[in-house]
Amino acid sequence: MGATRTPRGRWIEQGLRMLAAGGPEAVRIEPIAQALGVTKGGFYGYFKNRDALLTEILDTWERETTEALIERVESEGGDARTRLDRLFTLVAAPDVPVTGTAADLAIRDWARRDEQVARRLQRVDDRRMDYLRLLFGGICEDEEDVEVRSLLAFTLRIGNSLVAARHGERTRADVLELTRQWLLR
Repeated sequence: MGATRTPRGRWIEQGLRMLAAGGPEAVRIEPIAQALGVTKGGFYGYFKNRDALLTEILDTWERETTEALIERVESEGGDARTRLDRLFTLVAAPDVPVTGTAADLAIRDWARRDEQVARRLQRVDDRRMDYLRLLFGGICEDEEDVEVRSLLAFTLRIGNSLVAARHGERTRADVLELTRQWLLR
């Protein structure tokens, strides 16, 4: 019986972890293989080179943090307020996957140095903002109010990664809950 092959998704997931922890420079084949407990030979069965892995990492990040998230929010239905509440709950969950906030920050930093990554990030940001506008448009009639709430929610998502674990006596969860309450009023 032949050796069990490490699934492609595990290479991508570990690459995302390394990206989140140290930026694109940290995404290296040998350390990924070591972290997975395998040899790097299996890597080449899935990917032509490191650049192909980086592209797959970005594809996975985009799909999981944007399209899959929107699909999850929409799949359970409800009015705009219910879907916004569900969205806030999902992005604030303590078990946000590696594709979440830490990877977002690493990709934002990477985009400052790489035009292709910057274009992809802009596309993702535009998609996220469009979705927020759609949802807030369902609870606000004033276009300016929709835009302000959308920008605040979007900024919170980015800033959420930067928020210290505590603000005085408030936890990160407390800060997010107060923000949710204000945005949904």
